[in-house]
Amino acid sequence: MAVSQAIPITRHPFANGSYKQMLIDGKWVDAASGKRFETRNPATGELLATVAEGDKEDIDRAVAAARRAFEGPWSKVKPFERQNLLLRLADLVEKNFDELSQLDTLDMGAPLSRTRAYRLRAVGMLRYYAGQTTAIHGETIENSLPGEIFSYTLKEPIGVVGAIIPWNGPLTATIWKIGPAIATGCTVVLKPAEEAPLTSLRIAELAMEAGIPPGVVNVVPGYGETAGAALASHHDVDKVAFTGSHVTGQSIIRASASNLKRVSLELGGKSPDIVFADADLDAAVPGAAMAVFANSGQICSAGTRLFVEQSIYEEFVGRVAEFGKKLQVGNGLDPNVQIGPLVSEQQLERVTGYLDIGQKEGARALAGGGRVTEGALSKGFFVSPTVFAGVQDNMRIAQEEIFGPVISAIAFKDMEELVKRANNTTFGLGSGLWTRDVSKAHAVAKSLRAGSVWVNCYQAMDPAVPFGGYKMSGYGRESGKQHVEEYLNVKAVWIKTA
Repeated sequence: MAVSQAIPITRHPFANGSYKQMLIDGKWVDAASGKRFETRNPATGELLATVAEGDKEDIDRAVAAARRAFEGPWSKVKPFERQNLLLRLADLVEKNFDELSQLDTLDMGAPLSRTRAYRLRAVGMLRYYAGQTTAIHGETIENSLPGEIFSYTLKEPIGVVGAIIPWNGPLTATIWKIGPAIATGCTVVLKPAEEAPLTSLRIAELAMEAGIPPGVVNVVPGYGETAGAALASHHDVDKVAFTGSHVTGQSIIRASASNLKRVSLELGGKSPDIVFADADLDAAVPGAAMAVFANSGQICSAGTRLFVEQSIYEEFVGRVAEFGKKLQVGNGLDPNVQIGPLVSEQQLERVTGYLDIGQKEGARALAGGGRVTEGALSKGFFVSPTVFAGVQDNMRIAQEEIFGPVISAIAFKDMEELVKRANNTTFGLGSGLWTRDVSKAHAVAKSLRAGSVWVNCYQAMDPAVPFGGYKMSGYGRESGKQHVEEYLNVKAVWIKTA
Protein backbone atom coordinates (compact mmCIF):
# COMPACT_ATOMS: atom_id res chain seq x y z
CA MET A 1 0.00 0.00 0.00
CA ALA A 2 1.40 3.38 -1.02
CA VAL A 3 0.66 6.38 1.18
CA SER A 4 0.49 9.90 -0.23
CA GLN A 5 2.40 12.69 1.46
CA ALA A 6 0.95 15.89 2.91
CA ILE A 7 -0.34 18.25 0.24
CA PRO A 8 -1.48 21.88 0.41
CA ILE A 9 -5.19 22.12 1.12
CA THR A 10 -7.10 24.04 -1.49
CA ARG A 11 -9.60 26.38 0.14
CA HIS A 12 -12.77 25.94 -1.86
CA PRO A 13 -14.96 29.07 -1.83
CA PHE A 14 -17.95 27.00 -0.72
CA ALA A 15 -15.93 25.24 1.98
CA ASN A 16 -13.87 28.02 3.53
CA GLY A 17 -15.08 27.69 7.09
CA SER A 18 -18.03 30.04 6.62
CA TYR A 19 -21.70 29.53 7.53
CA LYS A 20 -24.20 27.98 5.10
CA GLN A 21 -27.96 28.45 5.36
CA MET A 22 -30.77 26.20 4.12
CA LEU A 23 -32.96 26.84 1.07
CA ILE A 24 -36.70 27.15 1.66
CA ASP A 25 -39.13 28.73 -0.81
CA GLY A 26 -36.35 30.25 -2.88
CA LYS A 27 -34.73 31.99 0.12
CA TRP A 28 -31.60 31.21 2.10
CA VAL A 29 -32.65 31.09 5.74
CA ASP A 30 -31.40 30.08 9.18
CA ALA A 31 -32.82 27.13 11.07
CA ALA A 32 -35.84 28.15 13.11
CA SER A 33 -33.98 27.01 16.24
CA GLY A 34 -30.84 28.91 15.28
CA LYS A 35 -28.83 25.68 15.60
CA ARG A 36 -25.80 24.92 13.45
CA PHE A 37 -23.53 21.92 12.95
CA GLU A 38 -20.03 21.50 11.59
CA THR A 39 -18.90 19.58 8.53
CA ARG A 40 -15.23 18.61 8.35
CA ASN A 41 -12.79 17.16 5.84
CA PRO A 42 -12.48 13.45 6.74
CA ALA A 43 -8.91 13.39 5.37
CA THR A 44 -7.60 16.12 7.67
CA GLY A 45 -10.23 17.00 10.28
CA GLU A 46 -10.25 20.55 8.94
CA LEU A 47 -13.44 22.58 9.37
CA LEU A 48 -15.10 23.14 5.99
CA ALA A 49 -18.26 24.97 7.02
CA THR A 50 -20.89 25.40 9.68
CA VAL A 51 -24.36 24.57 8.40
CA ALA A 52 -27.88 25.46 9.49
CA GLU A 53 -29.29 22.49 11.41
CA GLY A 54 -32.87 21.85 10.37
CA ASP A 55 -35.44 20.01 12.44
CA LYS A 56 -39.21 19.49 12.45
CA GLU A 57 -40.13 23.18 12.26
CA ASP A 58 -37.87 23.72 9.25
CA ILE A 59 -39.24 20.62 7.54
CA ASP A 60 -42.76 21.97 8.13
CA ARG A 61 -41.77 25.28 6.48
CA ALA A 62 -40.15 23.53 3.54
CA VAL A 63 -43.06 21.14 2.96
CA ALA A 64 -45.52 24.04 3.11
CA ALA A 65 -43.45 25.90 0.50
CA ALA A 66 -43.31 22.82 -1.71
CA ARG A 67 -47.08 22.36 -1.40
CA ARG A 68 -47.76 26.00 -2.35
CA ALA A 69 -45.54 25.69 -5.39
CA PHE A 70 -47.05 22.36 -6.44
CA GLU A 71 -50.62 23.59 -6.24
CA GLY A 72 -49.79 27.06 -7.53
CA PRO A 73 -47.55 28.36 -10.34
CA TRP A 74 -45.57 25.14 -10.81
CA SER A 75 -48.72 23.22 -11.77
CA LYS A 76 -49.11 25.51 -14.78
CA VAL A 77 -45.59 24.97 -16.11
CA LYS A 78 -45.65 22.92 -19.33
CA PRO A 79 -43.40 19.92 -20.02
CA PHE A 80 -41.33 21.88 -22.55
CA GLU A 81 -40.61 24.52 -19.91
CA ARG A 82 -39.63 21.92 -17.30
CA GLN A 83 -37.38 20.37 -19.90
CA ASN A 84 -35.64 23.69 -20.51
CA LEU A 85 -35.13 24.20 -16.78
CA LEU A 86 -33.44 20.80 -16.48
CA LEU A 87 -31.28 21.49 -19.52
CA ARG A 88 -30.20 24.84 -18.05
CA LEU A 89 -29.37 23.10 -14.77
CA ALA A 90 -27.40 20.46 -16.68
CA ASP A 91 -25.41 23.20 -18.42
CA LEU A 92 -24.65 24.85 -15.07
CA VAL A 93 -23.59 21.55 -13.51
CA GLU A 94 -21.30 20.92 -16.47
CA LYS A 95 -19.87 24.45 -16.29
CA ASN A 96 -19.20 24.13 -12.54
CA PHE A 97 -18.37 20.45 -12.50
CA ASP A 98 -14.75 20.74 -11.33
CA GLU A 99 -15.96 22.76 -8.37
CA LEU A 100 -18.72 20.26 -7.57
CA SER A 101 -16.39 17.28 -7.79
CA GLN A 102 -13.93 19.01 -5.47
CA LEU A 103 -16.73 19.68 -2.99
CA ASP A 104 -17.57 15.97 -2.90
CA THR A 105 -13.89 15.20 -2.29
CA LEU A 106 -13.57 17.74 0.50
CA ASP A 107 -16.81 16.86 2.27
CA MET A 108 -16.86 13.05 2.12
CA GLY A 109 -13.34 12.11 1.05
CA ALA A 110 -13.71 10.40 -2.33
CA PRO A 111 -10.57 10.95 -4.43
CA LEU A 112 -10.65 13.51 -7.23
CA SER A 113 -9.74 10.66 -9.55
CA ARG A 114 -13.19 9.25 -8.75
CA THR A 115 -15.34 12.36 -8.38
CA ARG A 116 -14.03 13.90 -11.62
CA ALA A 117 -14.99 10.73 -13.46
CA TYR A 118 -18.66 11.41 -12.71
CA ARG A 119 -18.99 14.31 -15.15
CA LEU A 120 -20.75 12.25 -17.82
CA ARG A 121 -23.01 10.57 -15.25
CA ALA A 122 -24.08 13.75 -13.43
CA VAL A 123 -24.73 15.80 -16.55
CA GLY A 124 -26.13 12.81 -18.41
CA MET A 125 -28.74 12.13 -15.73
CA LEU A 126 -30.08 15.68 -15.87
CA ARG A 127 -30.28 15.59 -19.66
CA TYR A 128 -31.92 12.17 -19.57
CA TYR A 129 -34.62 13.44 -17.19
CA ALA A 130 -35.03 16.47 -19.43
CA GLY A 131 -35.73 14.11 -22.32
CA GLN A 132 -38.25 12.16 -20.26
CA THR A 133 -40.17 15.34 -19.40
CA THR A 134 -41.92 15.48 -22.77
CA ALA A 135 -42.36 11.69 -23.00
CA ILE A 136 -44.84 11.30 -20.13
CA HIS A 137 -48.24 10.19 -21.35
CA GLY A 138 -51.20 7.99 -20.56
CA GLU A 139 -52.92 5.64 -22.95
CA THR A 140 -56.29 4.98 -24.53
CA ILE A 141 -57.69 1.63 -23.40
CA GLU A 142 -60.42 -0.28 -25.21
CA ASN A 143 -62.80 -1.50 -22.49
CA SER A 144 -65.45 -4.26 -22.78
CA LEU A 145 -68.40 -2.55 -21.11
CA PRO A 146 -71.69 -2.31 -23.07
CA GLY A 147 -72.55 0.99 -24.68
CA GLU A 148 -70.33 3.86 -25.74
CA ILE A 149 -67.89 4.37 -22.89
CA PHE A 150 -64.48 5.87 -23.63
CA SER A 151 -61.64 5.06 -21.21
CA TYR A 152 -58.15 6.43 -20.95
CA THR A 153 -55.42 7.09 -18.39
CA LEU A 154 -53.55 10.20 -17.29
CA LYS A 155 -50.08 10.30 -15.75
CA GLU A 156 -49.97 12.99 -13.06
CA PRO A 157 -47.21 14.17 -10.70
CA ILE A 158 -47.51 12.54 -7.31
CA GLY A 159 -47.03 15.82 -5.44
CA VAL A 160 -44.58 16.80 -2.71
CA VAL A 161 -41.55 14.50 -2.53
CA GLY A 162 -39.39 14.08 0.56
CA ALA A 163 -35.92 13.03 -0.58
CA ILE A 164 -33.32 11.73 1.87
CA ILE A 165 -29.84 10.92 0.60
CA PRO A 166 -26.64 9.39 2.03
CA TRP A 167 -23.14 10.81 2.17
CA ASN A 168 -21.28 8.43 -0.13
CA GLY A 169 -21.94 10.31 -3.40
CA PRO A 170 -23.65 13.66 -2.71
CA LEU A 171 -23.51 15.07 -6.25
CA THR A 172 -25.10 12.18 -8.11
CA ALA A 173 -27.42 11.31 -5.22
CA THR A 174 -28.81 14.86 -5.23
CA ILE A 175 -29.41 14.76 -8.98
CA TRP A 176 -30.96 11.29 -8.71
CA LYS A 177 -33.63 12.73 -6.44
CA ILE A 178 -34.38 16.23 -7.78
CA GLY A 179 -34.08 15.32 -11.48
CA PRO A 180 -37.16 13.09 -11.78
CA ALA A 181 -39.13 15.37 -9.43
CA ILE A 182 -38.66 18.35 -11.73
CA ALA A 183 -39.23 16.24 -14.85
CA THR A 184 -42.62 15.00 -13.66
CA GLY A 185 -43.86 18.30 -12.20
CA CYS A 186 -43.42 17.35 -8.54
CA THR A 187 -41.82 19.53 -5.90
CA VAL A 188 -39.13 18.30 -3.53
CA VAL A 189 -37.73 18.77 -0.04
CA LEU A 190 -34.22 17.32 0.05
CA LYS A 191 -32.54 16.31 3.32
CA PRO A 192 -28.83 15.75 2.59
CA ALA A 193 -26.66 13.66 4.88
CA GLU A 194 -25.29 15.58 7.82
CA GLU A 195 -21.81 14.18 7.07
CA ALA A 196 -21.68 15.77 3.60
CA PRO A 197 -24.27 18.51 2.93
CA LEU A 198 -22.24 21.04 0.93
CA THR A 199 -22.61 19.70 -2.62
CA SER A 200 -26.41 19.52 -2.25
CA LEU A 201 -26.51 23.14 -1.06
CA ARG A 202 -24.36 24.23 -4.00
CA ILE A 203 -26.62 22.40 -6.46
CA ALA A 204 -29.55 24.24 -4.87
CA GLU A 205 -27.80 27.51 -5.75
CA LEU A 206 -27.40 26.34 -9.33
CA ALA A 207 -31.07 25.31 -9.45
CA MET A 208 -32.05 28.86 -8.52
CA GLU A 209 -29.63 30.22 -11.12
CA ALA A 210 -31.25 27.95 -13.71
CA GLY A 211 -34.59 29.62 -12.98
CA ILE A 212 -36.32 26.80 -11.12
CA PRO A 213 -39.17 28.60 -9.28
CA PRO A 214 -39.23 29.12 -5.49
CA GLY A 215 -40.55 26.16 -3.54
CA VAL A 216 -39.91 23.59 -6.25
CA VAL A 217 -36.53 22.58 -4.79
CA ASN A 218 -35.95 23.04 -1.05
CA VAL A 219 -32.86 21.79 0.81
CA VAL A 220 -32.94 21.31 4.59
CA PRO A 221 -29.71 19.99 6.13
CA GLY A 222 -29.98 18.29 9.50
CA TYR A 223 -29.75 15.00 11.33
CA GLY A 224 -31.62 11.86 10.41
CA GLU A 225 -33.25 11.48 13.82
CA THR A 226 -34.77 14.97 13.63
CA ALA A 227 -35.06 16.45 10.12
CA GLY A 228 -35.08 13.08 8.35
CA ALA A 229 -37.66 11.55 10.67
CA ALA A 230 -39.88 14.64 10.41
CA LEU A 231 -39.78 14.47 6.61
CA ALA A 232 -40.53 10.73 6.49
CA SER A 233 -43.57 11.04 8.75
CA HIS A 234 -44.92 14.37 7.46
CA HIS A 235 -48.64 14.19 6.71
CA ASP A 236 -48.34 16.52 3.69
CA VAL A 237 -45.54 14.64 1.92
CA ASP A 238 -46.88 12.41 -0.86
CA LYS A 239 -43.77 10.32 -1.47
CA VAL A 240 -40.45 9.59 0.20
CA ALA A 241 -37.44 8.67 -1.93
CA PHE A 242 -34.70 7.31 0.31
CA THR A 243 -31.19 5.97 -0.20
CA GLY A 244 -29.35 4.58 2.81
CA SER A 245 -29.21 1.71 5.26
CA HIS A 246 -31.87 -0.99 5.47
CA VAL A 247 -32.41 -0.18 9.16
CA THR A 248 -33.30 3.43 8.37
CA GLY A 249 -35.37 2.21 5.42
CA GLN A 250 -37.48 0.11 7.78
CA SER A 251 -38.02 3.18 9.98
CA ILE A 252 -39.15 5.18 6.96
CA ILE A 253 -41.68 2.51 6.02
CA ARG A 254 -43.13 2.66 9.52
CA ALA A 255 -43.21 6.47 9.44
CA SER A 256 -44.92 6.47 6.03
CA ALA A 257 -48.02 4.89 7.57
CA SER A 258 -49.15 8.33 8.84
CA ASN A 259 -50.69 9.04 5.44
CA LEU A 260 -49.75 5.89 3.47
CA LYS A 261 -47.33 7.93 1.36
CA ARG A 262 -45.56 6.30 -1.58
CA VAL A 263 -42.07 5.06 -0.71
CA SER A 264 -39.10 4.05 -2.85
CA LEU A 265 -36.02 2.64 -1.15
CA GLU A 266 -32.49 2.01 -2.40
CA LEU A 267 -30.84 0.31 0.56
CA GLY A 268 -27.75 -1.66 1.46
CA GLY A 269 -26.19 -4.79 0.03
CA LYS A 270 -23.80 -7.68 0.51
CA SER A 271 -23.30 -8.36 -3.14
CA PRO A 272 -21.68 -11.51 -4.57
CA ASP A 273 -18.96 -11.08 -7.19
CA ILE A 274 -18.21 -14.45 -8.80
CA VAL A 275 -15.00 -15.44 -10.59
CA PHE A 276 -14.97 -18.65 -12.62
CA ALA A 277 -11.76 -20.44 -13.54
CA ASP A 278 -12.34 -19.68 -17.23
CA ALA A 279 -12.43 -15.90 -16.68
CA ASP A 280 -9.92 -13.44 -18.09
CA LEU A 281 -8.03 -13.17 -14.81
CA ASP A 282 -5.99 -10.17 -15.93
CA ALA A 283 -9.25 -8.23 -16.24
CA ALA A 284 -10.98 -9.87 -13.28
CA VAL A 285 -8.27 -9.03 -10.71
CA PRO A 286 -8.56 -5.23 -10.93
CA GLY A 287 -12.28 -5.53 -11.65
CA ALA A 288 -13.02 -7.54 -8.53
CA ALA A 289 -10.69 -5.42 -6.42
CA MET A 290 -12.18 -2.09 -7.42
CA ALA A 291 -15.70 -3.51 -7.13
CA VAL A 292 -14.99 -3.07 -3.41
CA PHE A 293 -12.07 -0.68 -2.96
CA ALA A 294 -13.58 2.13 -5.05
CA ASN A 295 -14.86 4.94 -2.82
CA SER A 296 -13.17 3.13 0.09
CA GLY A 297 -15.87 0.49 -0.08
CA GLN A 298 -18.59 3.02 0.67
CA ILE A 299 -20.89 1.84 -2.12
CA CYS A 300 -24.13 0.00 -1.40
CA SER A 301 -23.72 -2.42 -4.31
CA ALA A 302 -20.01 -3.17 -3.74
CA GLY A 303 -19.07 -6.77 -4.58
CA THR A 304 -17.86 -7.53 -1.07
CA ARG A 305 -18.47 -11.31 -1.15
CA LEU A 306 -15.86 -12.47 -3.65
CA PHE A 307 -16.71 -16.04 -4.70
CA VAL A 308 -13.76 -17.67 -6.49
CA GLU A 309 -13.73 -21.12 -8.09
CA GLN A 310 -11.69 -23.54 -5.95
CA SER A 311 -9.13 -24.40 -8.64
CA ILE A 312 -7.90 -20.79 -8.92
CA TYR A 313 -8.76 -19.57 -5.41
CA GLU A 314 -5.26 -19.20 -3.93
CA GLU A 315 -3.78 -17.65 -7.08
CA PHE A 316 -6.63 -15.24 -7.73
CA VAL A 317 -7.16 -14.04 -4.16
CA GLY A 318 -3.41 -13.57 -3.78
CA ARG A 319 -3.34 -11.40 -6.90
CA VAL A 320 -6.25 -9.30 -5.64
CA ALA A 321 -4.40 -8.80 -2.35
CA GLU A 322 -1.24 -7.69 -4.18
CA PHE A 323 -3.35 -5.30 -6.26
CA GLY A 324 -4.79 -3.80 -3.08
CA LYS A 325 -1.35 -3.34 -1.54
CA LYS A 326 -0.25 -1.19 -4.49
CA LEU A 327 -3.17 1.25 -4.33
CA GLN A 328 -2.24 4.74 -3.17
CA VAL A 329 -4.09 5.83 -0.05
CA GLY A 330 -4.32 9.47 0.97
CA ASN A 331 -6.02 12.83 0.77
CA GLY A 332 -8.40 12.79 -2.17
CA LEU A 333 -7.23 16.21 -3.34
CA ASP A 334 -4.04 14.52 -4.54
CA PRO A 335 -4.92 13.48 -8.11
CA ASN A 336 -2.71 10.38 -7.77
CA VAL A 337 -4.63 9.02 -4.79
CA GLN A 338 -6.90 6.02 -5.47
CA ILE A 339 -8.26 5.36 -1.96
CA GLY A 340 -9.49 8.21 0.24
CA PRO A 341 -10.67 8.24 3.84
CA LEU A 342 -13.85 6.91 5.30
CA VAL A 343 -16.40 9.64 5.82
CA SER A 344 -16.34 9.94 9.61
CA GLU A 345 -14.90 8.68 12.87
CA GLN A 346 -18.10 6.71 13.43
CA GLN A 347 -17.64 4.92 10.10
CA LEU A 348 -13.99 4.31 10.92
CA GLU A 349 -14.96 2.64 14.19
CA ARG A 350 -17.54 0.51 12.39
CA VAL A 351 -15.11 -0.73 9.73
CA THR A 352 -12.16 -1.36 12.06
CA GLY A 353 -14.57 -3.22 14.34
CA TYR A 354 -15.36 -5.60 11.49
CA LEU A 355 -11.63 -6.01 10.78
CA ASP A 356 -11.23 -7.27 14.35
CA ILE A 357 -14.30 -9.50 14.01
CA GLY A 358 -12.99 -11.08 10.81
CA GLN A 359 -9.67 -12.02 12.36
CA LYS A 360 -11.34 -13.38 15.50
CA GLU A 361 -13.62 -15.51 13.30
CA GLY A 362 -10.55 -17.08 11.69
CA ALA A 363 -10.27 -15.22 8.39
CA ARG A 364 -6.75 -14.36 7.17
CA ALA A 365 -5.93 -10.78 6.14
CA LEU A 366 -3.76 -11.17 3.03
CA ALA A 367 -3.69 -7.38 2.63
CA GLY A 368 -4.55 -4.51 4.93
CA GLY A 369 -6.45 -5.31 8.07
CA GLY A 370 -6.16 -2.06 9.96
CA ARG A 371 -6.25 1.71 10.16
CA VAL A 372 -3.64 3.81 8.34
CA THR A 373 -1.94 6.32 10.62
CA GLU A 374 1.26 7.12 8.75
CA GLY A 375 2.43 10.72 8.54
CA ALA A 376 -0.15 13.17 7.29
CA LEU A 377 -2.86 10.51 7.37
CA SER A 378 -2.88 10.27 11.15
CA LYS A 379 -5.55 12.99 11.42
CA GLY A 380 -7.88 11.34 8.91
CA PHE A 381 -10.13 8.29 8.87
CA PHE A 382 -8.12 5.95 6.65
CA VAL A 383 -8.33 2.16 6.39
CA SER A 384 -6.03 0.16 4.15
CA PRO A 385 -7.59 -1.97 1.38
CA THR A 386 -8.21 -5.33 3.04
CA VAL A 387 -8.56 -8.82 1.57
CA PHE A 388 -9.74 -11.60 3.89
CA ALA A 389 -9.08 -15.19 2.73
CA GLY A 390 -10.47 -18.37 4.22
CA VAL A 391 -13.87 -16.78 4.71
CA GLN A 392 -16.84 -19.03 5.46
CA ASP A 393 -20.45 -18.20 4.57
CA ASN A 394 -21.57 -17.97 8.19
CA MET A 395 -18.95 -15.43 9.25
CA ARG A 396 -20.25 -11.95 10.09
CA ILE A 397 -17.87 -10.39 7.57
CA ALA A 398 -19.62 -12.52 4.91
CA GLN A 399 -23.15 -11.70 6.06
CA GLU A 400 -23.21 -8.10 7.31
CA GLU A 401 -22.68 -4.89 5.35
CA ILE A 402 -19.36 -3.35 6.39
CA PHE A 403 -19.31 -0.32 4.06
CA GLY A 404 -15.55 -0.17 3.95
CA PRO A 405 -12.69 -1.39 1.72
CA VAL A 406 -12.98 -5.01 2.86
CA ILE A 407 -13.20 -8.08 0.59
CA SER A 408 -14.37 -11.42 1.96
CA ALA A 409 -13.00 -14.10 -0.41
CA ILE A 410 -14.97 -17.36 -0.44
CA ALA A 411 -14.18 -20.55 -2.39
CA PHE A 412 -16.77 -22.55 -4.37
CA LYS A 413 -16.70 -25.81 -6.35
CA ASP A 414 -19.72 -26.10 -8.66
CA MET A 415 -22.30 -23.79 -10.16
CA GLU A 416 -25.41 -25.17 -8.47
CA GLU A 417 -23.82 -24.86 -5.03
CA LEU A 418 -22.55 -21.41 -5.94
CA VAL A 419 -25.93 -19.93 -6.88
CA LYS A 420 -27.53 -21.09 -3.63
CA ARG A 421 -24.70 -19.60 -1.59
CA ALA A 422 -24.59 -16.37 -3.56
CA ASN A 423 -28.33 -15.88 -2.98
CA ASN A 424 -28.06 -16.81 0.71
CA THR A 425 -28.20 -13.22 1.95
CA THR A 426 -30.94 -10.89 3.14
CA PHE A 427 -29.80 -8.38 0.52
CA GLY A 428 -30.14 -8.29 -3.25
CA LEU A 429 -28.79 -5.08 -4.77
CA GLY A 430 -25.81 -5.83 -6.99
CA SER A 431 -23.90 -8.88 -8.24
CA GLY A 432 -21.17 -9.70 -10.69
CA LEU A 433 -19.60 -12.60 -12.51
CA TRP A 434 -16.48 -13.11 -14.57
CA THR A 435 -16.40 -15.80 -17.25
CA ARG A 436 -15.64 -16.31 -20.94
CA ASP A 437 -18.58 -18.75 -21.25
CA VAL A 438 -21.62 -16.91 -22.58
CA SER A 439 -24.03 -19.71 -21.69
CA LYS A 440 -22.75 -19.77 -18.13
CA ALA A 441 -23.07 -15.98 -17.91
CA HIS A 442 -26.72 -16.07 -18.98
CA ALA A 443 -27.59 -18.98 -16.67
CA VAL A 444 -26.03 -17.43 -13.57
CA ALA A 445 -27.34 -13.96 -14.33
CA LYS A 446 -30.88 -15.35 -14.53
CA SER A 447 -30.46 -17.24 -11.25
CA LEU A 448 -29.06 -14.41 -9.10
CA ARG A 449 -31.60 -12.64 -6.88
CA ALA A 450 -30.31 -9.11 -7.34
CA GLY A 451 -31.42 -5.92 -9.06
CA SER A 452 -28.22 -5.64 -11.15
CA VAL A 453 -25.92 -8.29 -12.57
CA TRP A 454 -22.64 -7.14 -14.09
CA VAL A 455 -20.82 -9.60 -16.35
CA ASN A 456 -17.07 -9.07 -16.90
CA CYS A 457 -17.40 -5.60 -15.41
CA TYR A 458 -18.72 -4.06 -12.20
CA GLN A 459 -20.72 -0.93 -11.23
CA ALA A 460 -21.52 0.03 -14.82
CA MET A 461 -24.29 2.68 -14.60
CA ASP A 462 -26.27 4.66 -17.16
CA PRO A 463 -29.17 7.12 -16.77
CA ALA A 464 -31.36 5.00 -19.08
CA VAL A 465 -30.81 1.71 -17.20
CA PRO A 466 -32.81 1.08 -14.00
CA PHE A 467 -31.04 0.44 -10.70
CA GLY A 468 -32.52 -0.97 -7.49
CA GLY A 469 -32.77 -3.95 -5.23
CA TYR A 470 -34.48 -7.18 -4.25
CA LYS A 471 -35.24 -8.30 -0.68
CA MET A 472 -33.75 -6.10 2.08
CA SER A 473 -32.04 -3.94 -0.54
CA GLY A 474 -35.32 -2.10 -1.05
CA TYR A 475 -37.88 -1.57 -3.78
CA GLY A 476 -38.49 0.90 -6.56
CA ARG A 477 -35.98 1.81 -9.24
CA GLU A 478 -33.75 4.78 -9.99
CA SER A 479 -32.66 5.71 -13.52
CA GLY A 480 -34.52 4.59 -16.60
CA LYS A 481 -38.19 5.06 -17.41
CA GLN A 482 -39.08 3.14 -14.26
CA HIS A 483 -37.56 5.93 -12.17
CA VAL A 484 -39.84 8.55 -13.69
CA GLU A 485 -42.86 6.32 -13.05
CA GLU A 486 -42.01 6.34 -9.33
CA TYR A 487 -42.96 10.05 -9.26
CA LEU A 488 -46.28 9.68 -11.10
CA ASN A 489 -49.83 8.67 -10.26
CA VAL A 490 -52.04 6.94 -12.83
CA LYS A 491 -55.61 8.20 -13.12
CA ALA A 492 -58.30 6.31 -15.06
CA VAL A 493 -60.93 8.46 -16.82
CA TRP A 494 -64.28 7.06 -18.05
CA ILE A 495 -66.58 9.05 -20.34
CA LYS A 496 -69.98 7.77 -21.40
CA THR A 497 -70.58 9.31 -24.81
CA ALA A 498 -74.06 7.90 -25.57
